Amino acid sequence: MQKPAVFVPHFHWDREWYEPFQVFRHRLVAALDTVLETAEADPDFRFTVDGQMAAIEDYLHMRPENRDRVVALVSAGRLAVGPWLILLDEFLCSGETIVRNLQMGWASAAGLGGSMPIGYLPDMFGHIAQMPQILARAGIEHAALWRGVPGTVDGHAFRWRAPDGSEVRTEFLFDGYDNGFDVLLVPDRIGQALDEYARTTAERWGGDPLLAMAGTDHHAPDPRLASWLRRAGGEERSITMATLDEYIRGHARDEVSTVVTGELRSHVRGNILPGVLSVRLGLKQRMAVAERTVDHAERMNALWSQDDETPFLALAWHKIIESTAHDSVVGSGTDETCDQVAARLAEAAQTARAVRDAALAEPAARVPGDGYLVANPLPFTRTALVEVDVAGPSERSLPVATGADGSVCPVQLISEAPTVLSDERVDASQLERVLRRIHRRELFGRLIDRYELTPGSLVFHLAEVPTSGPFDLLALRREVAEAASAHPEEWRVLTLDEPRATALVSVTLPPSGLVSFRVGPGDRPAASPTASAVATATARALSNGLVDVVITGDGTLDVTGADGTVLRGVGRLVDGGDRGDSYNYAPPEHDTLVSEPAETAVELLESGPLRAKVRVTRVYEWPVALSEDRDLRSGRTVPTPVETLVELRAGEPFVRLTASFLNQSADHRLRCHVPLPEPAAGSASAGQFAVTERGLTAEGGWGEYPLPTFPAGNFVAAGAATVLLDHSGEYELVDDGAEIALTLLRAIGSISVNIHPLRDEPAASEIPVPGAQELGMRIENRFAVLPSATGWRGANAVALAEEFRNDVLVTRGTGPVGARLPSDESGLRVEGEHVHVSSIRCVVDDEHGPGTEVRLTAMSDTGARARVTGTFTEATTVDLLGRPLSRPPVADGLELVLDPWEIRTVVVR
Repeated sequence: MQKPAVFVPHFHWDREWYEPFQVFRHRLVAALDTVLETAEADPDFRFTVDGQMAAIEDYLHMRPENRDRVVALVSAGRLAVGPWLILLDEFLCSGETIVRNLQMGWASAAGLGGSMPIGYLPDMFGHIAQMPQILARAGIEHAALWRGVPGTVDGHAFRWRAPDGSEVRTEFLFDGYDNGFDVLLVPDRIGQALDEYARTTAERWGGDPLLAMAGTDHHAPDPRLASWLRRAGGEERSITMATLDEYIRGHARDEVSTVVTGELRSHVRGNILPGVLSVRLGLKQRMAVAERTVDHAERMNALWSQDDETPFLALAWHKIIESTAHDSVVGSGTDETCDQVAARLAEAAQTARAVRDAALAEPAARVPGDGYLVANPLPFTRTALVEVDVAGPSERSLPVATGADGSVCPVQLISEAPTVLSDERVDASQLERVLRRIHRRELFGRLIDRYELTPGSLVFHLAEVPTSGPFDLLALRREVAEAASAHPEEWRVLTLDEPRATALVSVTLPPSGLVSFRVGPGDRPAASPTASAVATATARALSNGLVDVVITGDGTLDVTGADGTVLRGVGRLVDGGDRGDSYNYAPPEHDTLVSEPAETAVELLESGPLRAKVRVTRVYEWPVALSEDRDLRSGRTVPTPVETLVELRAGEPFVRLTASFLNQSADHRLRCHVPLPEPAAGSASAGQFAVTERGLTAEGGWGEYPLPTFPAGNFVAAGAATVLLDHSGEYELVDDGAEIALTLLRAIGSISVNIHPLRDEPAASEIPVPGAQELGMRIENRFAVLPSATGWRGANAVALAEEFRNDVLVTRGTGPVGARLPSDESGLRVEGEHVHVSSIRCVVDDEHGPGTEVRLTAMSDTGARARVTGTFTEATTVDLLGRPLSRPPVADGLELVLDPWEIRTVVVR
């Protein structure tokens, strides 16, 4: 008797890649038409729809009349759909986005008959450490995947364990998700091909039947597949057709003892294509902006609004999740595909912004029009700086900010605006044309406070908040017409703005809270931070009592932390050639590294007391491209100024850095180095509900050189240095652990190259993508450096990374000018060391009504205690799909004991 085999017909459907979404959808509709027809014609036929509901949703959008046909096949167990909305890149979005992906996919599948309960992850470029916990906390006990599995797995399954101890049985697609496709190439020889494949892989299967994944990218199965398999089977050879769920839960019965813990990023059995972490920087930044904006929108809506914004929030999340597809946000598609991803992420952010602003408009109506409302999106107390427009200083007064209780907030003036907006000479006959600029009361973006009309002169006085009472545009037109008739000569039209300035105001905000203040003229100096917390700067040094920064002659920084830790040479830029593609970096054989600037200039921008800022400009001679044979860089260079804003804020234990330049070079990689006081044996990076520790090397063995470049989300740390990040990206610990190298740009020109020095086989077709060179684009990266001998744990990096990434929200009051400021308000508070809150949102339960859902993670290998307080009297612990698990007691708040790395979701009412 030959080895039994189970064939799983399927396809893998990249929603967009080397063709844009709509082109692939046209093929998708034809493919699923074939699947439905084949399934209805042959009761033995089964099909697995790639684990993602996006394919079904996209199909039914064009074929809504086929919904009942899909439901019938799903309900019969012959068409396996879900559980994901889309097959994502796990490292280039937040952990919360991964949860919402699963939730939306599961709900969509439920509407069609139910989801496949398998965490199918066939083609992701590696897998995050917490994926087993995410699946397990959604009630899913099995996963199936290909890339990233280490060499210790010698069978076809293993137990995958998350940092918290959660496990899922994982089917290892060790020959990819198309291992059965080659067996079918010659229909008359399926039996022989299957026997040969079974012999070569016999040690993998044990007592379980062979799994043959019968499908590949963008192709429906041949309608004759079932008849081919029946003909190939017989008494000596059992061949069954099944869904992936049927194989894993019905046919695979061997005990699985091999355990793998944590992330899967080994190159040993498949390429993980790590270059996608750093190509198309703009997509990674847009993803971070969209995720932050929808998160803030949900928090503001849950805490401060009475409106049900579910449709808009669902739309924003759907567009974000669509964009997480592993050929979307990674940037490995054509230029038109990446343009569409960027536009979709922009739409998501815009939709969420509208919800956020509408939620804040409700409390802003209680703030007078000459005041400002500030909202804290984080559930802990913080002091933040906000930039606001204020009346300009005079010889007799300086702006003073006061809160609702009369307390004075520290203020720093950072710029003053010109008061003369226009000074024109016009003929009297043209005055009516001048008046056409006025829209009701608005002129040049300001409001007319008053005007002065004398023979030959018209002067407008503008203000942000008028104080002179009503304005009658029709009366002005009549008066001007009469004056022009009486004085039919040249007129002077002068438009004056009130003296305005931009000021920084230091505001202390309660957890998830609201604070209001107003800025007006005062005869007393503005309050300043305590002397030890004042930010100061000269042209070459900055300090705030917690961090000292010295700018050296080559433009790098010596940064000293509060505990005396010194990081020398921070910000050294190293630019090298890149002859790779969107999937893998590759240096030219004879590379030229440029690390020394040709010129350096330093300019003091702000000297405190709230914010100190210096601009360092370094000019580098970077080669314009690679040579014709791509083995070395061009001898022609272009001078490229790189500006680095070095910023210290009062009270912050880190230095903020913003590096920007106009990219004029092709085929290169630019990295920013952070040297360590002593070499480190490894690094740790935060993202997706975990802080993952890594060594200095990566496991190789397949057709891809194992470069130890790794993903980082919220921060990366090594030794005494922690770098706080604005968006997901790539780093490497170089020079035997002596420096962190953070990739700022990787500019390449092909989706894939056929001949790659660090990869044996192409990752895709060699399609030019000139947009990925980023030529003529302004490249900007924002990050912060936190020195501490105690590492990321002792430096409280989890909370500081949240503060760095999440600015407070500021809006102008819309209530009556001069009215009393409303009292400060506190929202939901979450206390606990190393506790990360990824979501606060409104949820509705049919039985219990509306509630506020809070998702927390213990970002520590020793667990955490969290205390949640607010205006609630009961709590329910739920799983990641929102199903109730327990009712913890609530007494003066909710006390939670979290296991190490545990993700906990509670709903409070």
